Amino acid sequence: MLSICEAVGMPPSTGLRARMRAELTGEIKDEARRQLAAEGAPGLSLRAVTRSLGMASSAIYRYFPSRDDLLTALIVDAYDAIGAAAEEADASCSPGDYGGRWRAVGLAIRAWAVAHPHEYALVYGSPVPGYRAPEDTVGPASRVTFVLARMVDEASRDGALLESAEGLGLPALDVAVLDESRRLADLAFPHASDEVVVRAVIAWTQLFGMISFELFGHFHSVIEFVEPVFERSLLETGRMVGFPPPRRGPQEGGGADGGAGRGTGGGPGGADGSDGRTEADDERFYLI
Repeated sequence: MLSICEAVGMPPSTGLRARMRAELTGEIKDEARRQLAAEGAPGLSLRAVTRSLGMASSAIYRYFPSRDDLLTALIVDAYDAIGAAAEEADASCSPGDYGGRWRAVGLAIRAWAVAHPHEYALVYGSPVPGYRAPEDTVGPASRVTFVLARMVDEASRDGALLESAEGLGLPALDVAVLDESRRLADLAFPHASDEVVVRAVIAWTQLFGMISFELFGHFHSVIEFVEPVFERSLLETGRMVGFPPPRRGPQEGGGADGGAGRGTGGGPGGADGSDGRTEADDERFYLI
């Protein structure tokens, strides 16, 4: 510890305090995540966190001056985690395999959401009453979006998109839609046409919509095994955007790209693909 402090030009006492502060900050956030799972975001309480950790009630305010500051830290962590999962999945694919990249990123996002349902609900579920997200959350929230936008833009730039909307019998984009698509193009899709930008937005919202339907219980007693349907939706939405099919076919159980396997990370079912669950099990898994 002494050598580390000397290497960065920091007194040993300063380095020790910084490490202790980081460790306690992590413990506070871990306990807050446990409260999220038990009580939901509206029930998060600084006093309850301090009681669980055995801290003096006033001590936590040196780390998080308010409940909203703690919520913001949890939100930033969740956005960063899901963004990192998407970035890692994208980086694992061949740059020119646009269909494979879309599939890998989609599976990685779902796998993270299934493994962290309450953190997913914190950032993609209902707004927390009385909480207003500060600008600190914008950058982390944009990470996963820019992964998806980047692959669409690169495919457009490289001429890799296979289809256009021409010949489908759809009306031309109206002025209001054109204004929105051009604004988005300036922000994240400089090489994409207006039609491609609109289709990318639809695919992006379809991806998160299916995950939300799964985690919030809307597929319960409707779709027994969500993963194969989700994988098919990635192929369909990828085709809608214009991506070529993945160069490597889908693998059973999600493969190395982070997809959650049936009965393991993909839902509350048994490992043998059978139901094997009770109503109480369902209520613990689904956010209902």
